[in-house]
Amino acid sequence: MEKYFALCLLLYVIASCFAEDLTYLNEFYSKTPQRLSKYSWYGNVRLNHFRVPEDAVLVRWLLTVSRGSGLNCGNQNITVHFRAGAPPVINPIDTAFPNSTSVSLAHNLTLIIPSGQSSNVTLFNMTHPKAGDWFLAAHLPKDEGKIEQQGLSSCSYLFQAQMFLRRAADLPILQHNIPLYQTLTTTAPALFKVFVPEFSSRLDVFILNCSVKLGNDCGLSITVGSSTLKQGSELKQNCSGLESCSASVLIPPWNSWLLVMVETSQPNTTIPFSISANVTVGCKPLSASSDFNTSAFIRTIIAPQSNSSGALSNTSVSKRDQPGLRANSSEPMCMKSPSVFRDEQDVLSLRFIVSSNLTVTSDLPTVITLEQSPGDSGGTFVVQLNLNTSSLVGGFAHVKACLTPTAPLLHLNRSQTCATGLMQGYSLSVSSNESQALLRIPFPDAAVWYLSLQTVCNDSVDCRNASAIVNVSVSVSACIDDCGPYGECRLLRTHSYLYGACVCKAGWQGWGCTDGATAQSYSRQLAAALLLTFSNFFFIPPIVIALYRGYHIEAAIYFFNMFFSTFYHACDQPGVTVMCIMDYDTLQFCDFLGSVVSVWVTIVCMARLQDPVKYLLFMVGTLIISMAMQLDRRGLWNLLGPILFALVIMVTSWVYRGVKRHQCYPPLWRRWVLFLLPGIVSALIGLCVYVFAQTDSNYYYTHSIWHVMVATSVVFLLPPREKHVPPWGWTNKICSYRRCKNEKVEHYTAT
Repeated sequence: MEKYFALCLLLYVIASCFAEDLTYLNEFYSKTPQRLSKYSWYGNVRLNHFRVPEDAVLVRWLLTVSRGSGLNCGNQNITVHFRAGAPPVINPIDTAFPNSTSVSLAHNLTLIIPSGQSSNVTLFNMTHPKAGDWFLAAHLPKDEGKIEQQGLSSCSYLFQAQMFLRRAADLPILQHNIPLYQTLTTTAPALFKVFVPEFSSRLDVFILNCSVKLGNDCGLSITVGSSTLKQGSELKQNCSGLESCSASVLIPPWNSWLLVMVETSQPNTTIPFSISANVTVGCKPLSASSDFNTSAFIRTIIAPQSNSSGALSNTSVSKRDQPGLRANSSEPMCMKSPSVFRDEQDVLSLRFIVSSNLTVTSDLPTVITLEQSPGDSGGTFVVQLNLNTSSLVGGFAHVKACLTPTAPLLHLNRSQTCATGLMQGYSLSVSSNESQALLRIPFPDAAVWYLSLQTVCNDSVDCRNASAIVNVSVSVSACIDDCGPYGECRLLRTHSYLYGACVCKAGWQGWGCTDGATAQSYSRQLAAALLLTFSNFFFIPPIVIALYRGYHIEAAIYFFNMFFSTFYHACDQPGVTVMCIMDYDTLQFCDFLGSVVSVWVTIVCMARLQDPVKYLLFMVGTLIISMAMQLDRRGLWNLLGPILFALVIMVTSWVYRGVKRHQCYPPLWRRWVLFLLPGIVSALIGLCVYVFAQTDSNYYYTHSIWHVMVATSVVFLLPPREKHVPPWGWTNKICSYRRCKNEKVEHYTAT
């Protein structure tokens, strides 16, 4: 509570720095603490999703990291990444991204918990943040591959993100070409907002009639836009020494509110001024016809690219994108806007279908509108261009394309960079030499995207009739190329937000599992598969010995363990050396169950109990172990618990026999030296290797050692054959007098 009280007090002090003629509201959002993990893939990240409302003037994130239980925990670094509009794209372990993938790494902050402290509380401030979705991703440093057994004490860390924000409820609105008179003080900047309609090509903000009491320099500056922690998201114009000045934004974001801030560098003064805004509406596409021909649209656009008749059920078409005639046909055409068909196929699976014969000319740009919903930002945006080289007309050089969010670029043959006023774009190009172009954007911003295409001519004089036919393919998928042959695409969720990521195998790394710097060779994969499977054949001697000594139930359990452990590890292999005879989850459950039950029945058998009691413990223990495995298969106590309980039963039985016979049990020293001690040593070696020595890199031989040690310990620890039981446990006659006599003798001996 003291932490929150201090933060609220600090917010109140900051609030006094803003203009007093505005009404400000404070809001608070909090997320549940989450346990951090070491980073090996994006699934180890703890993603927090916040929503920043319109007119927010201050955001303050309270980042709390606390250390849990653990011994010898040293200094620990925690990295937090910030991004607006989509989850942050990160690369903590410096892996290579797939080809044709354009990324911009997110802003990050490093938090440190010293060895002597249990928590770290950090405040991260941001003024005038962009409205919309904000994402925070936190993780520990690179995972070194140590396999930690659940149940052992380890250093754990909890991360909690909380957001305090302050927004203006009555921010002044700049009307187009209508001056607004304001008075600026040095204590706080003057804030305004202006709406940019669709098809705007320019935004101008003017300051006029600025005056100060002493001197002629008002020292004003104008900032247009909001902060996104990226360069270029704000435009700042210094007006020092000027009585009137303006800030201009070329190609501002369409259909959005922009924040305008005016501040002064003059101390202790009051500055009256007037401010106005002007929006220039430039090129507009052709107006859509009121009579929309559905059958013609399906026949010419949808049908050639649709694989099934059911593809129309989840789609919609915007009428504004339909070709038609402008109401005033005398206005010159300035751009082409072909129809776009949005086909939502599944979660994070989306296609934008455009005409397969798209003619791109040199005189007019072709603009394709690609509207993405906020839920699409968790996937990968894929744009592919294919040039029909047989369709080139005129002085064709190449087709230039520019993909931009919020507003299109309309003069590609003149522009040197693919960027709008406040947003950076992505450029593509196809020519007769390079007829294909591919662009992949992981976690694209949730916005309306525009793909602008225009033919660029060579040095020929006549460039009016140059054109080419381009096939445009645009889609959104959960992962890049479905993570390829060495990865698996997984859908992750934070509350109601879904996003995709690749988990790689066989040593492959990267965003799309395409970085083979640490990839395992085929021989390495084959050696791992053979070791992990063939090492289970060491259970053949325990099976034979158990059958010879008459322990048929124990032999059946050992065979069950050997069979499912062999095929589980054959199915669990990364890369190409994989063979699954049934569902992976079933094989894993049977392997874990067989391993623990084998240990359980061996120790209970060593207790030398009467058959009814022994088999009852076999059955009850197996049922309880099955339940525990279903709850948590990798919990260390699922293995240690049955071992300890069985040891208690065995020791109790041995003590009872020793007290009753007045001698140590087992009585023969050879049994202790030649069997029990080697068996105990083998079991302890296997248990230590299993718990403490396994890593991702040495798993294939350390886990094989575990198989060998457990099987070897069973050979030594399995009790000798009962005197009345013949070899292999079978007599010549199923119900002979001699067998009944032996059972009767044993009965009287036991009583």
